[in-house]
Amino acid sequence: MKVGLFDHIEHGERPTARLFDERLAFIQAADAAGFYCLHLAEHHQTPLNMVPVPGMFMGAVARLTKTIKIGPLVYLLPLYSPLRMIDEICMLDHMSHGRAEIGVGRGVSPFELKYNKVDPEKSREIFIDAYRCISKGLATDMLTYKGPHYEYENVPIALRPLQQPHPPFWYGSSSAEGSTWAGEEGLHFVTLGGNQFAKTNLDTFKAAFTKRGGKAAQPKPEFSGGVALGVQRHIFVDETDEKACAWAKPAMENHLGNINWIRNKHGVTMTAERMRNVRGQNFEEGVAEGSVIAGSPKTVLETIQKQHKEIGFNYLLTYLFLGTMSAESAMRSLKLFTAEVMPTVERM
Repeated sequence: MKVGLFDHIEHGERPTARLFDERLAFIQAADAAGFYCLHLAEHHQTPLNMVPVPGMFMGAVARLTKTIKIGPLVYLLPLYSPLRMIDEICMLDHMSHGRAEIGVGRGVSPFELKYNKVDPEKSREIFIDAYRCISKGLATDMLTYKGPHYEYENVPIALRPLQQPHPPFWYGSSSAEGSTWAGEEGLHFVTLGGNQFAKTNLDTFKAAFTKRGGKAAQPKPEFSGGVALGVQRHIFVDETDEKACAWAKPAMENHLGNINWIRNKHGVTMTAERMRNVRGQNFEEGVAEGSVIAGSPKTVLETIQKQHKEIGFNYLLTYLFLGTMSAESAMRSLKLFTAEVMPTVERM
């Protein structure tokens, strides 16, 4: 089992420069502790994400860390020129000395797409076209491509990635459509939500992956079967269950408020298809469904072991620093997790 780190870097109710400094210090600590990869979200025009240009922040991370892999989860491809995206991926790969891991997607929020003048109804076909174009462009020194939305002829690609033919691609999904597509493409995969919800998405991915022959497009020998099967979990660790829950609850509920901020702004119900809520609506519901794990190291480890058996994943994507929690609480939780939970998880 590998253990990764996920983050939105949301508002946090402190000066943004301080927020960035705290996160960079936290990521350096995760790097020193042996975390596999930092996956950074991309959102726009919402307090859920204070790094809507993830490549800029990841460039800073690349220069401050040594071994942790770095990548978006995900780049919103409909918002980028494929040529610009090719250049950014190549730059990140070189700045990190070959540690780039590239998550791709269309964007879950129709509002964020509309703000950027992208039709949400066409976003999937735009995304797939962009993905095909970028994949081809990363693997050549002269790009010729013709698709429904992007067309290039004999464009020189002067900047090439360090990893050949290009850094591995990842896909995150909370839907059957996305899970199936990722499996058909052989991409590394991450999902979220309650235990049963996450299991359904992973099973959907596995079925499509098996149908394609059970081989990843870019196999990773560090994962069983060569492909990452990830589940994201919000994790809070303290000396006792009571201490952990005391500060985890307000942090998690602030985070949920940021997740729902754009829904609420537009008066969208939790059941709307494109913006449906796949998490519990409060801390207690999150704990009950399994998306939130809070407690002593013993409680946290036992919960992860139980979920691993029930869901069947080989990559635990931890979300350890969120909401308005203090840097001190995040660091204490990280230290307890890495000292008393992570060694056993990595042997699973």
